[in-house]
Order: sequence, then structure tokens, then C-alpha cells
Amino acid sequence: MLQSDKYNQNPQSTAPVAPAKIGGAPVDQATIGRSLVIKGEVSGSESLFVDGRIEGSINLAEHRVTIGRNGSVQANITAKEVVVMGKVTGNIDCTDRVDIRSEGVVNGDVATQRISVEDGAILKGGIQVRSADLKHAKKEDKAFDAPKPMATSANA
Repeated sequence: MLQSDKYNQNPQSTAPVAPAKIGGAPVDQATIGRSLVIKGEVSGSESLFVDGRIEGSINLAEHRVTIGRNGSVQANITAKEVVVMGKVTGNIDCTDRVDIRSEGVVNGDVATQRISVEDGAILKGGIQVRSADLKHAKKEDKAFDAPKPMATSANA
């Protein structure tokens, strides 16, 4: 009969035991806790959960930015996905999706491919919904500005 590992362990051992991992692949996500305040530019190559305060800019173009219930962000956000449960003052430029939950507040313009605003959420600002082919277009492209008149020559 096979015995489990717990019977083979030495009870006198003081070696730390790592907790078992549950689920699939690990989630690469940084967390800014409630008591943290960051002033400046935040950028990186992993998702970000903000439960503290950020003033400046957030640039995670290929990742998700989540503003927790206690989070307060005074910054322009550039990301693939943005979830707002706290407060954001600044513009959001998103290549995929913006989700403003019922307790979320956004004061600023939103440019995205998809947007969801739950009942009870507050959004003050403009919304620009891009089509799928324009999702990688930058604001500098000004794809939605009125066309400029063409110059004409006097000899024509």
C-alpha cells in the first residue's frame, strides 16, 4: 500500500513549505497598494492593479490596467484594456476595451474599440469608438478630423 508524502516528512524539519499553486498559468500583474502614491510615469510589460494613487501617466499598451475600488488615478492611461472601479481623472486611450463598473468614475475622454458602462457609473467626457481596423491608429493620425480642402493651382 502506498503512503502519502505527509507520512514520510520529518516532523522536526523547519524548512518552509511553499503553498500549492491552484489553477492554470500564473498571472503577471503588478499591484499598487492602498497606501502607495506614485508621481510620474508608470510603464512596463505586465498588467497593473491600482488600489492606491497615481499622478502622471500610465503606459501599458499591450496589457490591462485595473483601477480598484480604492484607486485614484490622475493620469492619462494608454493600455489594451482598462477596468475602472475607482476614480480616474484623465484621458483613456485603449486598443481593445474599457469597462467602467457601477462604482467607477471617469472624468476625461475615452478612445477605444469597445466600451461598457454599468448602471451607476459616472463618465464625464467624450467617447470615441474606433472600428476594428483603426484600433491601432494613434490620436496623432486624426482619422476622425474633417477633411482639409485641397489646394488648387492658378493654372488649372
